[in-house]
Amino acid sequence: MIDYRELNSQLEALLSGVPHITASLANASALIWQNIDNLNWAGFYMIEGKAGEEKLVLAPFQGKPACIEIPLGRGVCGTAAAENRTLVVKDVHEFPGHIACDCDSNSEIVVPLRRTDGSVFGVLDIDSPVFDRFTDDDKAGIELLAGTISCQLSPLL
Repeated sequence: MIDYRELNSQLEALLSGVPHITASLANASALIWQNIDNLNWAGFYMIEGKAGEEKLVLAPFQGKPACIEIPLGRGVCGTAAAENRTLVVKDVHEFPGHIACDCDSNSEIVVPLRRTDGSVFGVLDIDSPVFDRFTDDDKAGIELLAGTISCQLSPLL
């Protein structure tokens, strides 16, 4: 079982005082990749574009090459960002409008990254080749990690 509190402590130490968004996201994705088992992708998409034309754009990650742009409201990542809520998908093949960046992915969790005002600036996306990989404990733990990333990066935006 993963000790998400310990992992979050490591993440806080890794990101604390770092004034670089890309470097922080790169290290966060590496830490997640190394400490959570049965993953085939762990990384970030950031919202870019002017009002009404926003989309998610690929940011630092670990895993196979991925989709570069995802429209808000499309796929698991776009839906989580547009609805500002965590999505845990037991079987991505059954998710309406799923965008298959990697055909080996079978389950997914996407957690919004939020500014201090609660608005979404990106998402943490984690995929697994294992169906129904993410438990309620994983959801709570990964939301904890996303909260730490949000707190550390929000002032830099």
